[in-house]
Amino acid sequence: MRATTAAGAAAAATTAGTAATLLVLAKAPEPGRVKTRLCPPASAEEAADVAAAALLDTLDATAAVPGGRTLVALTGRLAGAARRVELRRALARAGRIRQRGDGLGERIVAAHADAAARRPGVPTLQVGMDTPQLDVLLLVECVDRLRGADAVLGPARDGGWWALGLRDPRAAGPVADVPMSRADTGERTLHALRAAGLRVALLPELTDVDTAEDARSVAADVPGSRFARAVERVEALHAASFGDAR
Repeated sequence: MRATTAAGAAAAATTAGTAATLLVLAKAPEPGRVKTRLCPPASAEEAADVAAAALLDTLDATAAVPGGRTLVALTGRLAGAARRVELRRALARAGRIRQRGDGLGERIVAAHADAAARRPGVPTLQVGMDTPQLDVLLLVECVDRLRGADAVLGPARDGGWWALGLRDPRAAGPVADVPMSRADTGERTLHALRAAGLRVALLPELTDVDTAEDARSVAADVPGSRFARAVERVEALHAASFGDAR
């Protein structure tokens, strides 16, 4: 999904005239708290490094969207996170809020509300840290789809979703009661949004990185990225078993 050239991506994005809050829902990549399905064979520290690389690549992509501003809704502690120095530098260039709410659905709604309070009248496009294959062209396309819809939803291959865009971020309420991390989460989210009267446009389907198989597949799509290099290091250390991790 990477743009062929940085210049081409910038030109296309500038033409689209994007103005949106790029809302990144993220967890500090602390060993033992992220990418646990890579362990074993990966160690907790190696899995955290993969997660940190994915987050950094995502922040690079959101920062490149002309007219957009990145807002990171973070949970966890950076003090013990992998690549914490690089992450602090990246986060210093973005807005940052703490996640609030009990379940994931509530935290998503709260993050959109906080984004609306910071930039009234500006659409939001929410992504996470499990799709490091995102690039500026795709993000601009996602925001542009909001011109003809109230919401956009990006389905994930595992049945969840990787992106939620809202023309009015205050309209995220229906997501609060949707069960998350299930094979039907995407379908239920789409139903909840439409039941609330929102016109929803669907985005391209992407792979969320959860398993070793996912990691290898996505890394192949973004050669040379931080994420791809991190996955390559884990593969080199656990060549015999990394591809079998689920």
